[in-house]
Amino acid sequence: MSVDAPEKNEYPRASRGLVFASIVTYVGSIFLLMSFCSPYWIESYDESFSSFKKMGLWEYCFKDFYYPNYQFPKKFNGCHNIFSYEYYMIREYLLPGWLLFVQICITLAFILTFGTLGLLALVLVRWPLKLVLQYEWLMTKISHIALAVASSLIFLGILIFWFNAYRRDWMMYPKFNIISWSFGLGVVAMALLGAASALLYREALRAYGNRHQAKNLVMQMEMQEPSFHPSRSLSRSLHSGGYI
Repeated sequence: MSVDAPEKNEYPRASRGLVFASIVTYVGSIFLLMSFCSPYWIESYDESFSSFKKMGLWEYCFKDFYYPNYQFPKKFNGCHNIFSYEYYMIREYLLPGWLLFVQICITLAFILTFGTLGLLALVLVRWPLKLVLQYEWLMTKISHIALAVASSLIFLGILIFWFNAYRRDWMMYPKFNIISWSFGLGVVAMALLGAASALLYREALRAYGNRHQAKNLVMQMEMQEPSFHPSRSLSRSLHSGGYI
């Protein structure tokens, strides 16, 4: 007696927990993107009339700023990328080693987060179907690990930035500056991605427990295909497993 193989439209959908974890990851990635791109990690008080206006990970904004250690009286105005030609002469001052390390941490977290979004999208839409059904536990586990690492890197980056933001050897007159909302978005992104990682860990355990059923389902789907020609060893495994 044979067991009817499932139709392709009868495959198990993504669980609610996985969908919720993906939504949390998506929201966290939006906060991370805004923090990554916006130039408001530090800004000066409006009433201070400081020549320094604001900065982000990749951009500085000045108004009539003179760098005292630069031998020529060059005035810096406007907002420019930290790696632009405008800041070439003072880049060493604008980009100390600790800030470069923060950039590396946040950039790696950015890559891991958006790479995980792509992987989760494949799991959610079940494409490619057989691969996702058979290795959902592994794909979910990879997503969990990637987001855990990303959240840890963001935490390390914002912690280092917090402790160095008011150094006098970096930004002049630090008492006129304040950590701004881009930094706060990074903190929110860290929390959301950490929560998503915990949710995905639970989903990975669930998928790992169901891996044998998923593998059997894939085998039954392959048996339904017209081009399927079971080998002698596969036929013995199907008989022993009770599929035929």
